[in-house]
Amino acid sequence: MEWLYEFPSMNGASLRALKKAIDEGFRSFTRAYGEYFELFFEPLKHFLIYSEDFMTDTPWPIILIIIAAIAWLASRDIRIVIGSIVTLLLIGYFDMWEDTMKTISMIFVCTVLAIVIGIPIGIIMSRSDRVQAVINPILDVMQTMPSFVYLIPVVMLLGIGKVPGLIAVVIYAIPPIIRLTNLGIRLVDKDVLEAADAFGSSNWQRLKNVQMPLALPTIMAGINQTIMMALAMVVVASMIGVQGLGQPVLRAITNQYFTLGVFNGLAIVGIAIIFDRTSQAFGKRLQKHQEVVHG
Repeated sequence: MEWLYEFPSMNGASLRALKKAIDEGFRSFTRAYGEYFELFFEPLKHFLIYSEDFMTDTPWPIILIIIAAIAWLASRDIRIVIGSIVTLLLIGYFDMWEDTMKTISMIFVCTVLAIVIGIPIGIIMSRSDRVQAVINPILDVMQTMPSFVYLIPVVMLLGIGKVPGLIAVVIYAIPPIIRLTNLGIRLVDKDVLEAADAFGSSNWQRLKNVQMPLALPTIMAGINQTIMMALAMVVVASMIGVQGLGQPVLRAITNQYFTLGVFNGLAIVGIAIIFDRTSQAFGKRLQKHQEVVHG
């Protein structure tokens, strides 16, 4: 009866041989093609460096004005604008300005990349149930896989630095924008689509003029979630060389610096609140606009 208590599993030697073969195969792949991957991501590296240089080299009053203007244009809410300014002033007062600017530049580049990649994939999913059935399990794995695991293949391919961290953050944060783009387009009223077809709209015109505008509030919710997940990944990505607020937090964990960890953690929370409130307010404004136009 002992077999009832022991789960039948692969022989230990066979399992070790399988793992060794996979590891060696991936190492051989990275040695053979690692340079090509680095060349492929070189433009992304320059974009990230340019964004970071802009945020860190621009005088802080100008950055404050730019962020306040973006918050106002997106939300039209003076409370969100004042809250953003006060949060950034406190961050600067506690000497976390430069790290915060590096983190914001990283989140900006990650969000742009997630939008450029995620929205087209969401559109393709919305057009085919078969494609949706294939991509949904992949998104499930991406969302449930522990964030540390993403770092292993990326570091093996590209080493330690900004670009590997950026890629790991994007992989971790992109599923919401794909899912909600797909959902938003699928939820567009069938009567509206039939009316567009009656006017002789092509598939492209229907997507551009009807589906995307109506799905925009849902897509904005996806962008909001992507930003939040990217911020959650900042500390983990600091382990492979991503600069910003994550590195002081990591240093605080290593050396047991309580105040350093708490202050930088609160700075991440402050940025998250600014992004969250601004993007949510923009999404609500889009929703009201669509209700007025189509109501």
